[in-house]
Amino acid sequence: MFLSKSFGYALRGILYVALKDTEGRKVKLGEIAEKLSVPRHFLAKIMKLMVQEGILSSIKGPYGGFLLNENTLTAKLIHLVKITDGVEQFNTCVLSLRKCNSKNPCPLHYQMLKLRDGMLAEFSKTTIGDLLNQETPDFIKSISVI
Repeated sequence: MFLSKSFGYALRGILYVALKDTEGRKVKLGEIAEKLSVPRHFLAKIMKLMVQEGILSSIKGPYGGFLLNENTLTAKLIHLVKITDGVEQFNTCVLSLRKCNSKNPCPLHYQMLKLRDGMLAEFSKTTIGDLLNQETPDFIKSISVI
């Protein structure tokens, strides 16, 4: 896939916090890292960025942790892509050619163009809340690496 680990960790971290929000509690970084099998220090930077961007809230201290805010469930996935990866990657040639465009296409240009446009459209319409509304029997297992 074209997206980075940062995007995956951000989305998985947010989904985990959202799941635990239904229990009415704040979620500590260590718990998220452990349950999702992701590096704690890398996740800390990503989660801090999610707070800075207003997608999550956090409270410091022994009774603190991450929690949802009024923006979390309505945040579109394209916003996470912009924060973690940037959308420039969608405009680069899959074969890393410098002059790949409609006037000078690489052998995969038009196939990738369809995929790119489809991905951008899907990420632009899908919210975090949409992902949580899906019927997934074992949600934590689906976002964890086992």
